[in-house]
Amino acid sequence: MSAQEKKKWHEGMGSFLGALLLLLGVRWALFEPFVIPSGSMIPTLLINDHIVISKYSYGLRIPFTKKWVLDFGGPGRGDVVVFHSVEQDDVFMIKRVVGLPGDQIEYDSSGKLFVNGEPVLQREMTREQLVGRGYYPATDGDLEGDPNGLQFFEEQLDESLHTTLLRPDGWHMTQPSVVVPNGQYFFMGDNRDNSRDSRYWGFVPKENLVGKALNVWLSCERTLPLVSFICDPLKLRWNRFFHPIK
Repeated sequence: MSAQEKKKWHEGMGSFLGALLLLLGVRWALFEPFVIPSGSMIPTLLINDHIVISKYSYGLRIPFTKKWVLDFGGPGRGDVVVFHSVEQDDVFMIKRVVGLPGDQIEYDSSGKLFVNGEPVLQREMTREQLVGRGYYPATDGDLEGDPNGLQFFEEQLDESLHTTLLRPDGWHMTQPSVVVPNGQYFFMGDNRDNSRDSRYWGFVPKENLVGKALNVWLSCERTLPLVSFICDPLKLRWNRFFHPIK
């Protein structure tokens, strides 16, 4: 190899490594993609929604650890957050924060959420009303059941105005009054009767938080049969592209 060829090889390798380090840096500190695997956050998030999360919203960590380098404070009530499961650390979950450290949380058999003794503001909505508010009109398949047997609610947690889903004829998993410990959070799915969340496995420590969900950038009704993480281009949900997560 000539000196000129060696120079070009080194320059090319330097550019490649620089781009790789930049990509890894962005993924470590700024943004990371995730795919929604289940229906626990319907109607806010649908199965096979591809989302982007902000990893710097709550602080910065040493790469590949849970140790914070910078701490910007925890999430607010209503934030949709990706976090490490408390049952299996290598599994990622996404739910909504309903309880902050020190909050008293209760969820009764009628499907009503209480924070610090006060009922969370909740108003029943039709699917048509929700479409007018920017809600994506999910199909019956997306909703995992007959939409006529479902109740949609507009719920407000502090500044977060979002939509939740109940099955009025179903069994509601309750939560007796409990106080969230310091440094931990109480999470629930928006699909309240089909979500395994803090009502089952308890509180989530802050070190388990990964980032705040920002936007849906890609979505599809189904994936390719042989490559389950790639969307079927014939089954894209075009109206969900760049959909903000509220």
